[in-house]
Amino acid sequence: MVVGAAARVAIGGCRRLVSSHASLLVSSQCRQMSMDARSVSEKLRSSGLLRTQGLIGGKWIDSYDKTTIKVTNPATGEIIADVARMGVKETNDAIASSYEAFPSWSRLTAGERSKVLRRWYDLLLAHKEELGQLITLEQGKPLKEAIGEVAYGASFIEYYAEEAKRVYGDIIPPNMSDRRLLVLKQPVGVVGAITPWNFPLAMITRKVGPALASGCTVVVKPSELTPLTALAAAELALQAGVPPGALNVVMGNAPEIGDALLSSPQVRKITFTGSTAVGKKLMAAAAPTVKKVSLELGGNAPSIIFDDADLEVAVKGTLAAKFRNSGQTCVCANRVLVQDGIYDKFAEAFSEAVQKLEVGDGFKEGTTQGPLINDAAIQKVESFVQDAVSKGAKIIIGGKRHSLGMTFYEPTVIRDVMSNMLMSKEEIFGPVAPLIRFKTEEDAIRIANDTIAGLAAYIFTNSVQRSWRVSEALEYGLVGVNEGLISTEVAPFGGVKQSGLGREGSKYGMDEYLEIKYVCLGDMNRQ
Repeated sequence: MVVGAAARVAIGGCRRLVSSHASLLVSSQCRQMSMDARSVSEKLRSSGLLRTQGLIGGKWIDSYDKTTIKVTNPATGEIIADVARMGVKETNDAIASSYEAFPSWSRLTAGERSKVLRRWYDLLLAHKEELGQLITLEQGKPLKEAIGEVAYGASFIEYYAEEAKRVYGDIIPPNMSDRRLLVLKQPVGVVGAITPWNFPLAMITRKVGPALASGCTVVVKPSELTPLTALAAAELALQAGVPPGALNVVMGNAPEIGDALLSSPQVRKITFTGSTAVGKKLMAAAAPTVKKVSLELGGNAPSIIFDDADLEVAVKGTLAAKFRNSGQTCVCANRVLVQDGIYDKFAEAFSEAVQKLEVGDGFKEGTTQGPLINDAAIQKVESFVQDAVSKGAKIIIGGKRHSLGMTFYEPTVIRDVMSNMLMSKEEIFGPVAPLIRFKTEEDAIRIANDTIAGLAAYIFTNSVQRSWRVSEALEYGLVGVNEGLISTEVAPFGGVKQSGLGREGSKYGMDEYLEIKYVCLGDMNRQ
């Protein structure tokens, strides 16, 4: 078992290279992580929330060819479940089911749809512990954070249960005395919702909530990396009274499912959260059938720390913006821009705060940083760090894989990062904070806007005037001032430039699922 001065440990799916004197400790940690995950899996199976089949027409079904895909725990490498690997045939049937369900669901009163959504919200909260455990199992984020995602995800269902009753039309003053001009808002039809792995519940409810509330029916394609949470949420939707066909879930062969959704003339709307590259392909593929498209794509968020910022507030806010979900969010602070006068103080205080982050399995008490989702993710982070160091950046803390192995990476702070480095130009999607120095407010705005992305940005300053000036100058769809966590169901979420189209959340999120119809009533003066 010993190779040179190291031992290869492979216990319960935990594989890593460790020094021989530490192998006993690491193997104990792996065994404990494995036992916790297994016990959670067993409880979830007995609760009926760990589903492995797709949902089509209100029925749980296997893939037609009986093939499956493996869903693994990124913290341990263990297989959680084998789920149905669906493709074009299953997706076409799901589309047909949604198409058939649309007339009856859309004809319900807004109040009737609202009651169904409210019951779904209540069930999501009633099962927040189990859903949080499921998120941690398949996605890896700490359990406390996962349960927080359940509350956040459920809030969209509650909000749109209420907003369903507030879809108002309009009456326009007529241009002729015998006419009456009306504006109606009506559901667009069948929606194809394609969701990512980093928020397995919230990215679904943020789309399905307004879609169902407006009267649309939905076919959801969750990520093949994290389908279990979507299936559990769908089970609770059925229990809440969402009728057969109004909500379908298919997963497995992503290209086949995506092509089926995009090519079908019965699907009138595509909503997608994911990378900019994939979003562009979806947008092009939706053109032949002229579908409505909503895209929430990649970001390159700056967190701008001005000299006049409160240091403690700036550290706390940037820490939250950067390291939530181990840096795997589209609104993470991808670049930390720090003004000359506060640069060294901020670098020291921020690094001290990052040093205190606890890396580990999400089920372990006190863990604040879980694993990255897979090997490709950690390899990308490593390549970005290597690129920066090779071009002159200096690692303050971290900068390598964590001793826990698997896809755990040390929370990292790098200083002296320049614009020619990969991490300045592209999303890191990992726990690495690059510090970039700037001199003037104009410099900060120029650097921040020097990107094709435009999703989120953060400002830390004690100047009200500056906060207004910079907020207006930044080319981003969301701006947080002295705050690092800004997402909420009551505010519009979305980007500009190549970060997407449309908005999710808030009253504006309903508009993405509605068509405007103009009705002209003539001959109104007849007695």
